[in-house]
Amino acid sequence: MKLFKYLRKYWYAILAALILLVVQAHSELTLPSITSDIVDVGIQQGGLETATPESIRESTLSAIELFMTDDEKDTIKENYKKTTETVDGKDVTVYELQHKSEANKEKLAKIFELPMFMLATSQSKESKDGAAAKEILDEYKQLGTEGQQAQELGKEAQEAGAAAQAAAASGDLATAQEKGAEATQKGEQAQSIGDSIKQTQNELPEKVEAARKETKEGLGDVGQDSMKTVGIQLTLAEYKALDKDTKQIQMDYMFKRGSEMLVLTLIAAVAAILVGLIASLVSSSVGKNLRVGQFDKILQFSNTEMETFSPASLITRSTNDIQQIQMGLVMTIRLVLYAPILGIGGVYEVFKTGTGMGWIIALAVGLVLLLVLTLLGFTMPKFKSLQKLVDRVNLVSREIITGLPVIRAFSRGKYEENRFDVANTNLMKTQMFVNRSMSIMMPIMMLLMNGISVLIVWVGGHNIDTGQLQVGDMMAFITYTMQIVMAFMMLSMVSIILPRANVSAGRVDEVLETEPSIIDPEQPQDDHDFKGQVKFEGVTFRYPDAGEDVLHHINFTANPGETTALIGSTGSGKSTVVNLIPRLFDVSSGRITIDGVDIRQMSLHKLHDLIGFVPQKGVLFSGNIESNIKFGNVEGISDEQMKKAAQIAQAEEFIDGNELGYEREISQGGTNVSGGQKQRLSIARALAKDPKVLIFDDSLSALDNKTDIALRRALAERVKGITQIIVAQKISTILHADNIIVLNEGRIVAQGTHDELMETSPVYQEIASSQLSNAELGLEAE
Repeated sequence: MKLFKYLRKYWYAILAALILLVVQAHSELTLPSITSDIVDVGIQQGGLETATPESIRESTLSAIELFMTDDEKDTIKENYKKTTETVDGKDVTVYELQHKSEANKEKLAKIFELPMFMLATSQSKESKDGAAAKEILDEYKQLGTEGQQAQELGKEAQEAGAAAQAAAASGDLATAQEKGAEATQKGEQAQSIGDSIKQTQNELPEKVEAARKETKEGLGDVGQDSMKTVGIQLTLAEYKALDKDTKQIQMDYMFKRGSEMLVLTLIAAVAAILVGLIASLVSSSVGKNLRVGQFDKILQFSNTEMETFSPASLITRSTNDIQQIQMGLVMTIRLVLYAPILGIGGVYEVFKTGTGMGWIIALAVGLVLLLVLTLLGFTMPKFKSLQKLVDRVNLVSREIITGLPVIRAFSRGKYEENRFDVANTNLMKTQMFVNRSMSIMMPIMMLLMNGISVLIVWVGGHNIDTGQLQVGDMMAFITYTMQIVMAFMMLSMVSIILPRANVSAGRVDEVLETEPSIIDPEQPQDDHDFKGQVKFEGVTFRYPDAGEDVLHHINFTANPGETTALIGSTGSGKSTVVNLIPRLFDVSSGRITIDGVDIRQMSLHKLHDLIGFVPQKGVLFSGNIESNIKFGNVEGISDEQMKKAAQIAQAEEFIDGNELGYEREISQGGTNVSGGQKQRLSIARALAKDPKVLIFDDSLSALDNKTDIALRRALAERVKGITQIIVAQKISTILHADNIIVLNEGRIVAQGTHDELMETSPVYQEIASSQLSNAELGLEAE
């Protein structure tokens, strides 16, 4: 369900995919029935789909009509027209079908099949099903014989009567009397036979109906198929008798059905390609939106959230996890939606065949489900841990790569190699377990499919032997069964892959649903004319989940045009103080204002626009020197401003020393420049945006004394009217600051100018005496 929620936005694409999947499934499910027709109709039935003859000899039709009801005979007369054809040089009376539509042929086939079967079985010496039909046929033959006898007796009676009349006319009364008696006797015999014929004719309809009923009951469940087969064979024999090209009829049918197979295959292929295209487009779009959304969310994170998610984990979530989601979505659209359509359609088609082997389908599905559920029970826990193991490998890799100089310096290469090997081995073992599960599943599935095929052939063979099933139907049943099993196999494969995608979706959601602790106010107060006065009013701060405060009641003011310095021992809270100004963290109590406006009442964009921040560790981005200096406002910073900032930051010398100048490439992280050059470019970047508040977080420590002095002189001479806040370890950096704040264990212990602090602050005196010479401290003069 975590995956499906990503598809809501693309409901129209999913609807289109569903329609195409139905088209594809319908095409693929139609192919087995066509194959069955090619075998049963095209090969075994000579291309005739029904027993309805388009042409039939009068003699054959008369014989068939012996086993029809009166209504059926009338229907046949309505649909056939009597004509004459020449066959082998002889004129033959033939009946031609008038309406040759498939529907009409099907209707007439239901009339022809039983009479044709009865006619065929009545003429077969080996058939056990034609007893009733033979009896009817014998009675018709007897009627024919008796009719001939009656005609002969009638003729003899006429002849005797004529002789009697002739004898009477000639006066031969004895002869006339004898012939008259003979004529009377013959006439009475003919009358008796005629009455018998009439009685038999009156009884025949009931006998025909009884024979039809007896024949149907004798055939049982397979009656319709048997009657159809016999009827078609009789029709083929009739066509051969009429000298029709039965081979061409067969070839026409095979070509017609084969063409249908090709068209359906093409439709299924096109539908599959389009569904694959839709799945790719949707998954790619979802992946893109997730990456953008996650990236935007990460940009909003404060240091608090960044500490909750490690950088290595965030990188994994933005890359590998989203790739897993994309793969899961493709599988969902392509297989999860398709498998039920194919499976349900296959079950429907199987029951349409009426083979009576549906229990084999139930057995196959049950075995597949048992296999899938067993595998899921073993693999699901592993999938849940897989992404965490990927996180661990990324974390260790990132630490080793970024800390490579330190690792080499302390000869810890072997230790780090073992640490990476442990993380990598754990990931490999989990992946191997999952892959083994997949590899075990496929052979078992193939064994299952082949076993089911053998079972179908065995059961179907017995049914074919008893006449309950045709070869083509069995072939279609095997294909449908394989399609149903394949549908469940697809679901089983997806069930192995989707849990990992689902875990990834949960991890991505965890980032997207994390609300930043530092956000813009509902009504920001950004419309002030800010000058840059920074004021701390009773500021206390505690890190999240920490047990105690790290800053206690900090109060000071940094005015525009002045330099405010922060100094103290390591861990005294200097960097924490300046990190509160751009709201990398929010104060726990108290407030920080700029020109009287609480920074929490300003938008983050406006606040950061007022501040030029030089971090403790210089960070450069891949590009060139120009793009890095103009990073604060690429379009708003002119080349003159850029060069001025580089001059003040004492970076112009090494920039101009390279023939590429400001176009010189900077590698990722600024690894192709020295630490001092990196720091100077960071300072130039902060100066170029022309901020109201300029913060140096111990940024001058990487500079040599000469560059440090030149930089401070340039700042004093060329940067006017802005608030400068400097965090420093070296007193020489801040000797001329307007206000020096001394921090100790998170508290302000003193503040003032250098001279004032040298007189009043023991902590500052201790720091100064450890860094400055007696001459610099003025002790020699004393």
